[in-house]
Amino acid sequence: MLLKNRVSIVTAASRGIGAGVASVLAREGSNLVIAARSIGRLEELAKNLENQYGVSVVPVQADLTIREDIKKIVNTAIQNFGKVDVLVYNTGPPKPGAFLELTEEDWDYGVRLLLISAVWITRDVLPYMIERKWGRLIYITSSTLKQPIPTLTLSNVIRISLAGLIKTLAYQVGRYNILVNGIMQGYIDTERVREVAMARAQREGRRVEEILGELEREIPLGRIGKPEEIGELVAFLASEKANYITGSLILIDGGRTLCI
Repeated sequence: MLLKNRVSIVTAASRGIGAGVASVLAREGSNLVIAARSIGRLEELAKNLENQYGVSVVPVQADLTIREDIKKIVNTAIQNFGKVDVLVYNTGPPKPGAFLELTEEDWDYGVRLLLISAVWITRDVLPYMIERKWGRLIYITSSTLKQPIPTLTLSNVIRISLAGLIKTLAYQVGRYNILVNGIMQGYIDTERVREVAMARAQREGRRVEEILGELEREIPLGRIGKPEEIGELVAFLASEKANYITGSLILIDGGRTLCI
C-alpha cells in the first residue's frame, strides 16, 4: 500500500476523474476528504470506499468558486485527521466556446474556477505541510496545455496560469520536502467527454457513437482513458516512490498529443 495512513484531499470527486482518483488512493491506504457540489454522490462514494478498503472517507459538500467552502474542505481534514499529506486539485470544466461567444461573466467564473480556487486551497493546506516537512500538491489540468482545442477557449487560456503556479511552487516549497506536480490528461471516459461528444453530434447532425469513434481513432492506443488510470498516476506521485519528481507536468493521453 503506497499511501497507508496518509491523508488526502480530492476535489471534484463525486464522479469522473475525481472519483477515479479517490478510489485508487483509498485502495492504496489513504484516508480521504472528498469534496464536490453533489453531496448525494459523495456520500455514496465515501460509503463504498470505506466498505471496500477499510479507510476513513469524509465527504464535504463544497463549491470551489466559493472561498468559505474551500476553507471548509481543509478544516474538515484537520478536524478529522489532524493533517493533510496530499492535495489532489481537480475541477469541473469551464464553459466551452469560441472567444467571441464568451461573456465577461464567463471569463470571471472561469478564472475563479480554474485558477483562483487552486490558489485558495493551496494557501490553506501549505502551512500544515510546511509544519510537517512533507507534502504532495498534485493538480489535474489538461492536455490543452500542450495542444489547445479550438472550442475550449477558457480552458486553453486559464490552465496555462495553473502551469505557472505549479512550476513556481515547486521552486519555493521544495526545501520543505513538498513536491508539486501537474497532470495533463487527455480524453478520459467521463460524463463530460460524452456531453461534449453529444453536443458536437447535435451540431453536426451525427450519432454520438460516431463522434466517440473519431476521438478514439485520434489516439495511438486506440481507446479513451479510464478515470482510474489517472488515479494510478496520482497515487505514484503522492507516494515515496516519486521523491525526486517535482515541478513536472506529466502528459497522460494515450499518445494523442502530437507536439513535444
